[in-house]
Amino acid sequence: MIRLSLLIFIFTFISVKVFSQSAATISGTITDEKGEPLPGSTVLVEGTTISAATNLKGFYHLQVTSGNYSIRVTFTGYLPATRQITVVAGGTTKFNTSLTANSSSLQQVEITGRKQKTYKTKSTFIGNKTETDIKDLPQSVSYASKELMADQGAIRVGDVVKNFSGVNQFTFYDDLTIRGFRVNGQSNTQLVNGLRTSTGFWKQPLTNYLERVEVLKGPSSALYGNASPGGVVNRVTKKPLNETRRSISMSLGSFNTFRGLADFTGPASKDSSLLYRLNLGYEDANSFRDLQFDKNIVVAPSLSFVASEKTRINFDMVYNSSRSRLDRGQSVIGDDLYSTPQSLALSTANDFLNEQTYIITLSANHRFNDNLSFNLAYSKTGYTEDLYEHRSANAYAKNKLGADIPNLVAMQVFQRKRKRYIDNLSGYLNYQVKTGAAEHKIVAGYDYGSEKMPVGASQLTASGYRNAANTGTIANYVVKDSLKYMRDSKGNPVPNIPSFDLSNPLNSQRLQDDSKAFFAPTALAPTYYYLNAGYVQDQIKLGRFQALLGVRYEYYTDFVNYATVTEEKTHSSAWLPRFGLVYTATKNINLYSSYVMGYNPQTAANLANPNAGGPFDPVTSNMVEFGAKSSWFDDRLSITAAIYQIEQKNTLYNANDPNNPDLLRPVGKERSRGFEFDITGRILPNWSVLASYAYNDAKITESGTPAEIGRQKPNAPKNSANVWTRYNFTDGALTGLGVGFGANYVEKRNLSISLTQTIPSYTLMNAALYYNWGRSQIQFNANNITNKKHWVGGYDYIRLFPGTPSNYLITLTHNF
Repeated sequence: MIRLSLLIFIFTFISVKVFSQSAATISGTITDEKGEPLPGSTVLVEGTTISAATNLKGFYHLQVTSGNYSIRVTFTGYLPATRQITVVAGGTTKFNTSLTANSSSLQQVEITGRKQKTYKTKSTFIGNKTETDIKDLPQSVSYASKELMADQGAIRVGDVVKNFSGVNQFTFYDDLTIRGFRVNGQSNTQLVNGLRTSTGFWKQPLTNYLERVEVLKGPSSALYGNASPGGVVNRVTKKPLNETRRSISMSLGSFNTFRGLADFTGPASKDSSLLYRLNLGYEDANSFRDLQFDKNIVVAPSLSFVASEKTRINFDMVYNSSRSRLDRGQSVIGDDLYSTPQSLALSTANDFLNEQTYIITLSANHRFNDNLSFNLAYSKTGYTEDLYEHRSANAYAKNKLGADIPNLVAMQVFQRKRKRYIDNLSGYLNYQVKTGAAEHKIVAGYDYGSEKMPVGASQLTASGYRNAANTGTIANYVVKDSLKYMRDSKGNPVPNIPSFDLSNPLNSQRLQDDSKAFFAPTALAPTYYYLNAGYVQDQIKLGRFQALLGVRYEYYTDFVNYATVTEEKTHSSAWLPRFGLVYTATKNINLYSSYVMGYNPQTAANLANPNAGGPFDPVTSNMVEFGAKSSWFDDRLSITAAIYQIEQKNTLYNANDPNNPDLLRPVGKERSRGFEFDITGRILPNWSVLASYAYNDAKITESGTPAEIGRQKPNAPKNSANVWTRYNFTDGALTGLGVGFGANYVEKRNLSISLTQTIPSYTLMNAALYYNWGRSQIQFNANNITNKKHWVGGYDYIRLFPGTPSNYLITLTHNF
C-alpha cells in the first residue's frame, strides 16, 4: 500500500512538473478603433475549447501549453479578428488587438444570440420587424437586459417592469398597465420573439430563459394586430451563441425560496453550422402570503442552423410546469385598509392551481442578395389549467336586513379545467433600395393568427345562499324575499359556502369539507377566432431625415356559438396606418414624432372570458408622440425623452353586476397624456445606471356615468420613478467587489372608476453586493430594506394585492 501511494505521488509530481514546464499564458487587451476597451469580447483559441471573456478594462488571459495557435477575437457589432501566434513554454505572450465596427452587421431576423454583457441594448426587432437602431425608431421603447435582471435578482416580469417608465403592475398576476392602459397575459396581446402569444395570467413565469424584456409604447396594431394602446410587451428568448458559455446558479432566500438555474450554449458541430442553447430552471418557494407557494420547472432549448451564408433556421421552445395556489388578494374590514395583515389570503389548504404552458417557435431567414431577404416564423402556444379554489364573491356577507357584515367575506368555490391553443404565422420580405438620394427599407408581409378554447372546458361553481328547504341556492339575498332563505340563529341568510371570517382567519383557512355544497355548472363555451392581415411599411432615409410610412389591413373572423348547431361566423376589419419621422439633429441626438392607430375586436373568444357579455364594439385608439433619443460616452449611455397623447374608445370595465361578476360594460372614451424620461447604460466602463421617470394623466373623458368623467384610471399612478445603479471596483484591495443600489417610487392610485377607494403611494429601497473571483460570483440582494408596507394594485378593498415586505436573496453563480 505504501509503495502504491509512493508511485502515485511520483507520477503526479512528474505530471505536474511536465505540465508546468510546458504551460504558458496568452494575455492582452481588446479595444475598439478609438482605443476604448470592449468588455465582454470573446477570445478563442481555435480548434480547442479554451476561451475567455474580457473584463471591464478589456483585459483577458488564457492558460495554454506551448505551441502555435490561431487566436480569434469576436464582439457583436464588430468584425472578428484572427491572428497566428507562437507561445513559448513558461512565458507570457502578449496579444493586443482592436476591432473595427461592422456597419452591415444588422440581422433580418433575431436568430443569432446577443453577446454583450451590459444594460444597454443598441438595437431592437420589435419596432420594424428587422433589426433597427433604437435611435432610428420613431416610437418609445423601454427594455431590460438579462444582465440587469440578474443584477437585481429579478426573476419575474412584474419585478422587471419597475425599471420602465410608465409601466406598473395592475395586480400581482401577469397583469400590467402601460401608460395607463391595462395589458395582461390572458389577453393574447403579448409577444414572444415578436409573435403573439398568451400566458396563463394567474402566475408570472420565470424569466431565466429571456435575453431581454422590452415594451414598444403606444398602439402596435399596425405591425402586430390587436394590442393594448398603451404598448406591447415582447419577451425575447436567449439564442444560441457561436462560442461555448456555460453557467449554473443556486439561490436561497426569504420565504423558503430555492432556485436552481442553468444556461448552456455553444457550437453543436465542428464547423459551428449548428448552435445550441439550453436554459433550465427549478423553483420551490413559499410566500409572505398565507398558504401560497410556487413550484416551477422551466425547460427552454434553442437550436440555430446556419445552412449557408444566406440561410438560417432557428427552433425555440419554452416549457413551463407550474404547481401553486391561486391568490385572489387581501380583504380588509370595511374601508379600513390596515384592519387585516397583508399576509392574509382567502385560500384554504385544499386549493390548488396546476398549469402547463409551452411556446414553440420555428423561424427562418433567407437572403436572396444584399438587398432582398425573406423571413418566415411560426409559433404555437398551448396552455392547460386545472384549478380548485376558495375565493371571495367580490362582496361581504349580508345580514337579515341586507346590510354588509364587514368582517365576513362572501365566498364561492371554483373547480375549473380548460385548455387554450394559439397559432401564429408571420411571413415578410425585407427589401432595400435607393431611389436617387433616398434610401428605402421596405417591409411587406402577411400574418395569420388564431386562438381556440376547445370543447371540454368546464367549471363548477358553488356560491350564493341556501334556500329555505336546503335543496338548492339563490344567487343573491333580497330582503323582501327573506322567507325563501335558510337562516341561522341570528336570522341571517345561510351562505352556500361558509363566509370567510376576517376576525378569525385560521378557521376559514383550514381544509374545508365542500361535499355538502351545491355546485352548478358555469358556462365555459368553446371559442375560436382567427385573423388574416397584410401590411407594408417603408422606412425612407434622405439626408438627416428618416420617414416611416406603413399601413396594415386586418380581417378578423370570430365564431359565435362555436362547435354548436347554431355556429355562425362574424367578421370585422380595419385599416391601420402608421407614420413616423426622425431627424438627426447632431451625431448624438435624434428627434422624432409619430402617429399610430390601434384596433382590438371585443368578442368572447378574444376576451378569453365567455361570461363577459356583449356583443361589444371594437376598441379603437390612436397615439401622437414626440420625443428625443440620444447616446453619450461613446454610445455607452442612452437618454430618451417622450411626450404623448393616447385616446381610446369602447374600453370595457366591470359592470359590478352581483348576478355575474364577470359581466363587462363599455366606457365611451379615455385619454392618456404624459411625459417619460429614461437613462440606460454605463457612465464609466465599471459603472452602470438605469433611471426613469413618468408623468401620466390618464382619465375617463366620456362615460354614460357622469361621476366617472375626469377620474384617473385604475392602477395608473400620475407619477412614478425608478433608479438602479451598479459600481464595480477594479483596482486595489476591493478588486472583484461590486455594489448596487436602487429605489422605486409609485404615487397613490385609484382602484376603480366607480369607487373612491385608493391605495397609498410608496417608495422602495433595494441594495445588492457582488463579489467575483475567477469564474464565480456570489451575490446578495436585499429588497424593500425599509420594510415599506405597500400595495402594487387591486380592484377594491376585497381584492387588494400587497407588495412584498423586506426580503433577501443569496445567489452563487459559476461560469465554466
